[in-house]
Amino acid sequence: MREATLPFGHPLDPDPDIVPARKLSARVAGLYAAAGDDFETRQVEFLDLGFDGIPGDYHHGSTRRSGGREPWYARGTEIRNERQVSIVAPDELARIARNMDLPVLRPEWVGANLLIDGLPMLSFLPAGTMLFFKGGVTLKVDGQNAPCRFAGRRVAERGGIEDREAGALLFPKAAKRLRGLVAWVEKPGRITKGEEISVRVPEQWIYRA
Repeated sequence: MREATLPFGHPLDPDPDIVPARKLSARVAGLYAAAGDDFETRQVEFLDLGFDGIPGDYHHGSTRRSGGREPWYARGTEIRNERQVSIVAPDELARIARNMDLPVLRPEWVGANLLIDGLPMLSFLPAGTMLFFKGGVTLKVDGQNAPCRFAGRRVAERGGIEDREAGALLFPKAAKRLRGLVAWVEKPGRITKGEEISVRVPEQWIYRA
């Protein structure tokens, strides 16, 4: 195996597998917002977004309080809000539903804001992926949205699972790497249903040094 070399002579061994950047296209299949103190969303015809996210939404704000996803901080620590927008895909929701033996799993039940169609393996889009909406909005992907029992309990409730706690425990397993993405607003504006999206996936590599 040949030795790879970074600029300025820094050696790499082994040669990294670098995947080039690419452009994809998609479409807005559904829009949702959560009013008040409950994370469950409801369907809307458009979303107006500012730099703090969706006004009035459960995840609105430039900062948020840390929780179980950030064990390196004391719970409740104020941190930057990279979870302003929750994005899901219809094919992945259908797979979760099958995994849980449910006839359907609606985006609202897991607090989704955007249902995006046309992107295979949506949940595997890497951090840094940019979503350019035809109307002018730009979202930047932070990463996968890890499934939790909190959302699982709501899925069990809405899906009619008799044993709610068993359903809550099943959801993180059934939805692993299928739960969609979280993103933040880079350029504000309005998103409308049916809008076209230009997706720019960044160059990717695995860091093993």
